[in-house]
Amino acid sequence: MKPLPASVKPKVRCAVYTRKSSEEGLEQEFNSLDAQRESCEAYVASQKAEGWLLLGDRYDDGGFSGGTLERPALRRLLADIEAGRVDVVVVYKIDRLSRSLMDFAKLVEVFDRRQVTFVSVTQAFNTTTSMGRLTLNVLLSFAQFEREVIGERIRDKFAASRRKGMWMGGWAPLGYDVRDRKLAVNVNEAKLIRSIFTRFSRGIPPQILIEQLVQEGSLNKQGKPIEKGYLYRVLNNRVYLGEAVHKGTSYPGEHESIIEADLWDRVHALIKGSPHTKRTRQLGRTPALLKGLLFCPSGAAMTPSHTRRHGKLYRYYTSTDCLKRARASSLLQRIPAAEIEAVVVAQIKTMLQSPEIVVATWRAARQSIKGLAERTVREELFRFEELWNELFPAEQARIIQLLVERVDISEAGADIRLRVDGLSTVFNDLRTGREREAA
Repeated sequence: MKPLPASVKPKVRCAVYTRKSSEEGLEQEFNSLDAQRESCEAYVASQKAEGWLLLGDRYDDGGFSGGTLERPALRRLLADIEAGRVDVVVVYKIDRLSRSLMDFAKLVEVFDRRQVTFVSVTQAFNTTTSMGRLTLNVLLSFAQFEREVIGERIRDKFAASRRKGMWMGGWAPLGYDVRDRKLAVNVNEAKLIRSIFTRFSRGIPPQILIEQLVQEGSLNKQGKPIEKGYLYRVLNNRVYLGEAVHKGTSYPGEHESIIEADLWDRVHALIKGSPHTKRTRQLGRTPALLKGLLFCPSGAAMTPSHTRRHGKLYRYYTSTDCLKRARASSLLQRIPAAEIEAVVVAQIKTMLQSPEIVVATWRAARQSIKGLAERTVREELFRFEELWNELFPAEQARIIQLLVERVDISEAGADIRLRVDGLSTVFNDLRTGREREAA
């Protein structure tokens, strides 16, 4: 091949890269990206005598921050550089390529490896010399400083807006839509939110509640079935109280609340902690249902105790006489907790359906509920077994403490004494739960 004449310059393939942080104004016929490209093309044209040739491909990133390298046009440019199709990268200003010193160092490393020159139209320097690199680093330091200041200003504005209760964008939570940059209640979704909180407050286990929601065809905001993680995000989202939260601090929001404070409190009395710890702590553990209620044949109270063998937990109720004297005067001084609890619960379920208990509950409840029919009381008490199977252990313990005054055990069995006022309270809980579910 014949060498080129001395007067003929080798072709230098130039790629113009443009970037704009926001999408605002990009819909205009002549926008910021076009203005940047026009200046770069003019510069390339001025270097025509040096053999500079503008490549036809456009590398435009509209709506992408300079603080990251994850930009589609930039990735495409780097791929072309690695493929040996680019000799010079031309930008309007260096911060269009990157605002991060670390990211720019990575880009310069790619440029050096592929012998690609970097040119800024408004900031003249040569990256192949030590002085050019120093100038570049100084300019980049100011670019990064400017980006950090802008970030701080945006964060301060965001925090101030949240303190005023303003909605600052993002996905609208289930139960709301965004209208005029504000949260507005979505009536149908709000009913679902109230139903979720109400059923959870009644002690329905999360997995059963999720299965019910799936059977009902309830979907999340993205049109997918509600899963356990999503359920707990809903239950812990204070936006439903009409609040705006920023970095763990709640402020009164501009939007309307969906959940009342007392319902929220009942739900979080059950959760008591983060979703990651509730199973092994509050909700998942098995409380002593008969704590303070159980008495041995000698009349001494029986206290909960446990032991662990081969990694398995065994629960007992032990007579305080046995604990104090270190000896047992009866075979009933120490009994398995699960067995006696099952016996007591089974007897309670049977007793609540007896005519005597129905009448006693009706007489106690009608003092606060005018016109209450005995038939209504009977129907609600008959629902007790259905409700019991859906309760958390903590809620089961609360119900037992309400219903039972004392349990005396003997070799003949267990003698249970119920609380009349507790019967009325349980009836009201059943009735209130049904009304909320119907609503």
